[in-house]
Amino acid sequence: MPARRKTFKSASSSFWMKSLGHLVAISSLCGIISGYSDRERVHDLMYKYPLIDGHNDLALQLRIRHNNRLSQIDLHNVSKVATDITRLQAGHVQAQMFAVYVMCGAQEKDAVRLTLEQIDVVRRMCTEYQDFQLVTSAQELRNSKDRQKIACLISIEGGHSIDSSLPALRMFYQLGVRSMALTHTCNTPWAESSSKLYNVYQRRNNSLTTFGKAVVEEMNRLGMIVDLSHTSWDTALAVLNHSKAPVIFSHSSSFSICDHSRNVPDRLLHELKKNRGLIMVNLHSNFISCRNEANISNVADHFDHIKSVIGAESIGIGGDFEGAVNFPRGLEDVSKYPALIQELLQRNWTEYELADVLRRNFLRVFEEVERVRDQLSANRPSEVQIPLEKVQNSCRLVLRPPNPKGLPSSSQALHGPKGLLILATVLLLSSSIMIE
Repeated sequence: MPARRKTFKSASSSFWMKSLGHLVAISSLCGIISGYSDRERVHDLMYKYPLIDGHNDLALQLRIRHNNRLSQIDLHNVSKVATDITRLQAGHVQAQMFAVYVMCGAQEKDAVRLTLEQIDVVRRMCTEYQDFQLVTSAQELRNSKDRQKIACLISIEGGHSIDSSLPALRMFYQLGVRSMALTHTCNTPWAESSSKLYNVYQRRNNSLTTFGKAVVEEMNRLGMIVDLSHTSWDTALAVLNHSKAPVIFSHSSSFSICDHSRNVPDRLLHELKKNRGLIMVNLHSNFISCRNEANISNVADHFDHIKSVIGAESIGIGGDFEGAVNFPRGLEDVSKYPALIQELLQRNWTEYELADVLRRNFLRVFEEVERVRDQLSANRPSEVQIPLEKVQNSCRLVLRPPNPKGLPSSSQALHGPKGLLILATVLLLSSSIMIE
């Protein structure tokens, strides 16, 4: 009898062990199926609503690494960067805002020429490669999806690129530029940066000057999207109160989650909501976790917070790949965007909300900017000019007839108060010579 009990006990134990093993196997299989289902759900969603990414600095890397010589590389597979055609397609990126950026050190020097060269390289790569299509309107952006092309939008990153010239702004628009950030890491003579890196054009209580307002007005008239990433909070608020069209933060995150000056505080998010604008969340680790390291969950925290403040209809994605160095684990390049969408799905974001974030919000803003442009179509191009003393740019030539041989040139003699003094002296000397 004891032996039979022992045998029964052993058999019972073996049965439960096998059953437990089966349960573990079934549980694992369910996990695999569930994980696969999530990935399929993301794939289907992003196939239907592929991403419009608000910011990418590939053009900057093409200059740094290849001196803009596109003939030296194949954009389907580019080493040492996070962006190429193959990875954009893998990440379901259907439209990319390519930043045209030149260093702030070019302000008062050759910023306009450098900007033209960067526009050239973006236009070349988006017309020489059949996978790309250069687009300049919301309708062209919609059409590019139907044609299964990666749409290229051109954005200037930093108002110093226009050298305080509305005619230059208009010419950039003619070349296909459809967005401009008012500042980068330096102030312009008419707008204030969030950065203190450069000690230029310091002003008190004047974050958006009269000329700065004229820039915003002309961008509204043209149908160019005003970008507030990199501006100071005071400048951002002034623009939000002045612009007739919705604006964007093309690559900024939540200040409440990471208190970096490049991020947006809740009070400005509320103003952005009133403006019907858009904040496109930046993925740079230092703006996500305020450290060099971050993960996908940290990124999702920014999305959750912004949604709780102003709703999913005001959110987009602006990765900042190629412009920043450190990116969260699992989001190292543009092919990894599906991992972020899967994280948000697992946090109970609806597919409707994510469709807004992926593309519908940006399309709405772009279309509203164009609608304001159409409403202002009767307005003539602005002829507002910035006073020369506000620019402090010795490279600006004041056009005058040639001076007598041996006298200072107009570019040396006629700039600012000192120039006027020199001019007066030259005229007096000329008069004395004629009298004698």
